[in-house]
Amino acid sequence: MGFCGRTIILLLAVHLVLTAGLSGCTSGSARRAQGNANRVVADDLGRQVSVTSETRRLISLAPSVTETLFALGLGDRVVGVTTYCDYPPETATIEKVGDTQRPNLEKIISLKPDLVIISTASQLEEFVGNLERLGVPVYVNNPTDLGSLLHSIQRLGDVAGVPESASRLVVDLRARINDVHSKVASLRRPRVLLVLSSEPLITAGGTTFINDLITEAGGDSISADQKADYPQFSLETALARRPEVIFLQAGSPGLPKQLGDSPAVRAGRVYQLDDSILLRPGPRIVHGLEQVARKLHPEAFPGESRALSQAND
Repeated sequence: MGFCGRTIILLLAVHLVLTAGLSGCTSGSARRAQGNANRVVADDLGRQVSVTSETRRLISLAPSVTETLFALGLGDRVVGVTTYCDYPPETATIEKVGDTQRPNLEKIISLKPDLVIISTASQLEEFVGNLERLGVPVYVNNPTDLGSLLHSIQRLGDVAGVPESASRLVVDLRARINDVHSKVASLRRPRVLLVLSSEPLITAGGTTFINDLITEAGGDSISADQKADYPQFSLETALARRPEVIFLQAGSPGLPKQLGDSPAVRAGRVYQLDDSILLRPGPRIVHGLEQVARKLHPEAFPGESRALSQAND
């Protein structure tokens, strides 16, 4: 059966769920919209989204979005998350609506959301269209670097009706980012290799959030010239670019032996980092920035905790 045929069957099935379970042909969110004044907001992509004046029931389809909502004090409004949403611990008790790539449309509708929030890094255009055709507003949260992250948090707080909470969080995060900047700005920038996968060697390209984080922490990524988000690097290329610091994901099986002659290995500057912090563009990414900066420039953070484990194998 073709894609169009599957889509039609899925939409018909959802229609039956709605008519049987919600006592009408409109979704719960659509009915609430009729009773509340709507307002039009712009999401991170500039899309115009019509939302109710009170967004009381939220569904998050990305771990970074879930973390942001909880940081804004909105955890009690989150009625659905993905199976990948594991922070904070309170997410364990929230209804799961599938993973980031395959969210369950019927499950989402049954939870009667006022707003579904997604990340374009992990969601499908067809799925968004299906939700909107069923009367469920979809908001795209898509920060691309540390600067846009702060704007994204404020915008999401405004949409959810907690602008003051968002402002306080943004002020705190900006102060921490500025503190890192002030400490590393005048220091020499070491060459950095971030290893996302060892076999094959996968790293981060120049347009990714993690590349921006390395730059803001006072380093120069050896893969910053790569246009692909997550390019495959040959070990020979990585070695030729002579990384002075290498970051591995926590739990990584280790560094390829071919990189044993790199300046980073010879100097003992191979570190493991928590990828759930580094790879999720939410509030905790600033903690990731601080961790990376301390490893790149320990001299700029005297007396501060150095809790990250060092990989010597």
